[in-house]
Amino acid sequence: MLKHKDWDRHVAETEEVSRSPGFRLLRDTILERAELRPDDRVLDVGAGTGRLTLALAGRVEHTWALDISPAMCSYLETKAASAGATNVEVVVGSAVSLPLVEDSVDLVVSNYCLHHLSVEGKRRALAEVHRVLAPGGRLVLGDMMFGVALTGTRDREVVFSKVKAMLRKGPAGLLRLAKNAFRFLLVRQERPARPEWWRDAMSQAGFAEVEVEAMRHEGGIARARKPALAPTPSELSAVAR
Repeated sequence: MLKHKDWDRHVAETEEVSRSPGFRLLRDTILERAELRPDDRVLDVGAGTGRLTLALAGRVEHTWALDISPAMCSYLETKAASAGATNVEVVVGSAVSLPLVEDSVDLVVSNYCLHHLSVEGKRRALAEVHRVLAPGGRLVLGDMMFGVALTGTRDREVVFSKVKAMLRKGPAGLLRLAKNAFRFLLVRQERPARPEWWRDAMSQAGFAEVEVEAMRHEGGIARARKPALAPTPSELSAVAR
């Protein structure tokens, strides 16, 4: 998993990528699936430079933007101020240890963050999301969703399409391909999981109404809800009366 000092060196690159058509489409899909309400309290996990956070800010009551990188958070704070987004609170923190109390948010979103975590890290992050969500709260995340072992047809299609795209860029693409292969083999900074894994992991974390959709590219969208609290015997009795 990348540490904050690694991400601190990639603020400009992250902002550039977030402006690409593919990331704008993923952001808009997350917003559409989130079923936003004006009184929502929202947590954006792995907010980066704030492309998703700032899109949320004008449509909900309050947004916490969490990222492990102080440099990313500083950049986002300035962007929020320039946009006049006074309901955005930027927090330095980790997806596996969310600095919020139980049942404190109505919606958690995340865009291309959790694939940097190990399997155990992803499970811890889901447990933390479940903890901070209020009963009935929603989770919507977009992320890389394919298997690096290339055992499935979609896995192979995703990886081969990325290789072809790099090769079409000539020597620069070939160099990037070599760097990415070296990074994957020796460091394993990116650890995507298949849509099926996310479906099972979210159910095991206690979420209900789990839906996972693989997109045409490497990514996917997962949506789920924290079950509402069961009524107490006295509440059931009152309804009966």
